[in-house]
Amino acid sequence: MDIVEQILASRDIGRAELELLLTTGDKELVERLRSAARGVADGVYGKRIFMRGLIELTSHCKNDCLYCGLRRSNRTAVRYRLSEEQIYDCCETGYRLGFRTFVMQGGEDGWFTDERMCRIVATVRRRYPDCAITLSLGERSRESYQALYDAGANRYLLRHETADAAHYARLHPADMSWQHRMDCLQALKEIGYQVGCGFMVGSPFQTFDTLLADLQFIRRFGPQMVGIGPFIPAHDTPFAAEAKGSVQYTLRLLAIIRLLLPDVLLPATTALGTLHPQGRELGIQYGANVVMPNLSPRDHRKDYAIYDNKICTGEESAECRACTEQRMRRIGYETVVDRGDHASVTNKNE
Repeated sequence: MDIVEQILASRDIGRAELELLLTTGDKELVERLRSAARGVADGVYGKRIFMRGLIELTSHCKNDCLYCGLRRSNRTAVRYRLSEEQIYDCCETGYRLGFRTFVMQGGEDGWFTDERMCRIVATVRRRYPDCAITLSLGERSRESYQALYDAGANRYLLRHETADAAHYARLHPADMSWQHRMDCLQALKEIGYQVGCGFMVGSPFQTFDTLLADLQFIRRFGPQMVGIGPFIPAHDTPFAAEAKGSVQYTLRLLAIIRLLLPDVLLPATTALGTLHPQGRELGIQYGANVVMPNLSPRDHRKDYAIYDNKICTGEESAECRACTEQRMRRIGYETVVDRGDHASVTNKNE
């Protein structure tokens, strides 16, 4: 039994295996990893790639994370926030284009109070009862998460960033707590959300040990979604001069995550497409099964600059959807815009 078969059989990985798979120049081994991951994904989801409609609500953020272009200390960042009507317009556009999942993402912006955000979620739920609502709004109180869930949200994406507390402290300011991030993820899971976590590949100070900790955390936590993408520096941040993350590491880690969690919903991220012209297609071929075309108003897409040179900032929503669909078709996959829920989940909002 070779290393890939061992991981597939045990749903586990050790440090030596991880380092070997990430650093090997053995093309046959890499192809076995890729093929096994894609085979697992095809066995669960077939040739179906789920499309989610992404709406970037706000570029305001109270946090000062060292890697993020939206950090509060970045005086050159362009700040905007969508009005409620703009958000509803994005959803209407997306619904007409066939999307049945909306992903509302933004910095931790105090303007989006529980009252306002619950009203938005409840309105979208009422207007589009057949759609899933995913939120990615960072750390909030358990009471806030509960209220949003009760208003009609189904899923919540909160990258854990790193499962190593010391590493977390080197990526974030002192007023942010690794334990609080973990507590938030646990609260989301207990409330009943379909939960997503994840990390940046190649973030400053990342090691094989921290990557192993990430994979072991993901394996134990058992999220329905995992979002990983290569680290890309943002100008006017403390990490502006740091090296970009590796596309190859990202692809191999996608494959490993698919072997560890066969049913997981795994995006091929915009960051991957930013670093490689066929990054998202490669992500699919390494086991990913989700893509997220942008439904945000075109005038604001370039302003949601969490890293530099982000792709797909100039297209209309329909163009973005059509382009994504065409890209997936070229590699033999069918894009579907249904809700694409994780098979194991029963949720009172479904």
